[in-house]
Amino acid sequence: MSNRLPLAPYASDSAQSRGRQYPEPESGMRTAFQRDRDRVIHAGAFRRLKHKTQVFVYHEGDYYRTRLTHSIEVAQVARTIARSLALDEDLAEALALAHDLGHTPFGHAGEDALDAAMTPYGGFDHNAQTLRVLTDLEHRYAEFDGLNLTWETLEGVVKHNGPLVGPSAPKKELVDGTILAFNDAFDLGLDTFAGVEAQVAAMADDIAYNAHDIDDGVRAGLFRLEDFRGVPLATTAVEDVLSRNPHLEQSRAVNEVTRRVIDAMVVDLLDETKRRLAAASPTSADEERGLDHAVVSFSDGFAEADRALKAFLFENMYRHARVNDMTARARKVVADLFAHQIQHPSALPLEWQPRLAAAPDDAARARLVADYIAGMTDRYALQEHEKLMARA
Repeated sequence: MSNRLPLAPYASDSAQSRGRQYPEPESGMRTAFQRDRDRVIHAGAFRRLKHKTQVFVYHEGDYYRTRLTHSIEVAQVARTIARSLALDEDLAEALALAHDLGHTPFGHAGEDALDAAMTPYGGFDHNAQTLRVLTDLEHRYAEFDGLNLTWETLEGVVKHNGPLVGPSAPKKELVDGTILAFNDAFDLGLDTFAGVEAQVAAMADDIAYNAHDIDDGVRAGLFRLEDFRGVPLATTAVEDVLSRNPHLEQSRAVNEVTRRVIDAMVVDLLDETKRRLAAASPTSADEERGLDHAVVSFSDGFAEADRALKAFLFENMYRHARVNDMTARARKVVADLFAHQIQHPSALPLEWQPRLAAAPDDAARARLVADYIAGMTDRYALQEHEKLMARA
């Protein structure tokens, strides 16, 4: 099928996709990238994002963001940017919806704990875990494990932050073994930048994070809108909203501020990206991938303001005593669950036992335990931990 709108020459064209690891007949109703998006939405790992947190543990309140609501917000921003740049919106959306599938319960606290537990076995990285989910852990189809997504989607998941090997990347020995092993079977071109749609999804994630951290933090009482006075990027929005509407209720005020912050970030991103694309003038998606720099970016001054906003949020949200209490408990829950499963692998659910029996060594068994725990929701992890403590 042809795309619905004319694409820019540097966009990824589904009709020219490099294909899937396991060849399949394409759909007569949907493009290859539309099918990728739909497969992500129907995945069990996607549904479980509903009860995986960003910052607050699930029972803290129904209003706060989860990985699912965050992913939907990222997809909305990504589609808007992709349309403005004449990119493939479906690919950008698929990447936005898939980007958090490898996250553990309890957000970064859970990932830190699982990475520490897995240190003797190669560590744990949520980006590599997303690849494992998409290529191995989802069991929905008769002919293959995983979702069998297109090369472009898998490339974008793995390389959305840039090349993984080569002069513009960290040393190859720092790349997760999961990614290197899969790349040996299905070459994702780890030494080049990802397509523009993947870069858009990555920046949309950044934009959504800033906005929802402001929103969630104010509503949780960790800080006030007034505290953002003097913080680049947010201060203009706060001053404008509070001066124009001094008696506006907080829920409306914070919404007005966050939407202005999102708008400012998107506008700057589009202006800078169009400037970079015009300067580089790539005539194809592959030519864009071969550039020595990302094309989707904030301007230099705006990027500095973005870092200042992140620093404020990190200090006043992620280091807040209330959040620290939650993250300390989360780390203990994950560490205890891992230690128990390693010592008692027969405690894994019945459907995991055949894979456990086939695991050739301790490292492979530990990876299966990590897969199991990473797939848990906050609620399930807490329930399993409660059972564990009751037996202790």
